[in-house]
Amino acid sequence: MRDDQLDELARRAAAGDRAALEMLLAEIRPTVLRRCARFLPCYQDAEEACQDVLLQVARAIGGFEGRSKFSTWLYVIIANGSRQTYRTLKRRAAEQGYDEMPVDVPDARTTSVIAGSRLDLLDALEKLEAAKADLVAPMVLRDICQLEYKEIATHLAIPEGTVKSRIHQARAQVRQYLLAEF
Repeated sequence: MRDDQLDELARRAAAGDRAALEMLLAEIRPTVLRRCARFLPCYQDAEEACQDVLLQVARAIGGFEGRSKFSTWLYVIIANGSRQTYRTLKRRAAEQGYDEMPVDVPDARTTSVIAGSRLDLLDALEKLEAAKADLVAPMVLRDICQLEYKEIATHLAIPEGTVKSRIHQARAQVRQYLLAEF
């Protein structure tokens, strides 16, 4: 489905059209799962995050105002939902006495290097959020969700130059966190 068709479906769903919401959720599910899998190393974790994101979309669709493209709005929910799933899994692991999050069933399509890198990045993003929360969203939207600077600026309602500056600062800080791990 083209972006303009998806935007129209989202506007109808936001206006309360239940059938449009069902169609929208069915249409975006594969994309949501793919994007969640970019954050999380295990397919099962990505599926859990996907379900959480779809539920969040269903609950929050009334707040979609159409200021930005629906896909931009969705990517923010995906990024936040995936990171929240990771935090939840990490907390559960800590409660069960694990020092690190156990990876019981690794996704056969990923290598341990990629999985480890994703987890390291999520940990670095957590540290960055604790230190400088306003830097996280621009970096995630650009580097993980692969949005254009202009889309990010529109969504965050900040100038494009500020977006670029925050991404530069975030990358530098994340690089420091990642290097400190080694």
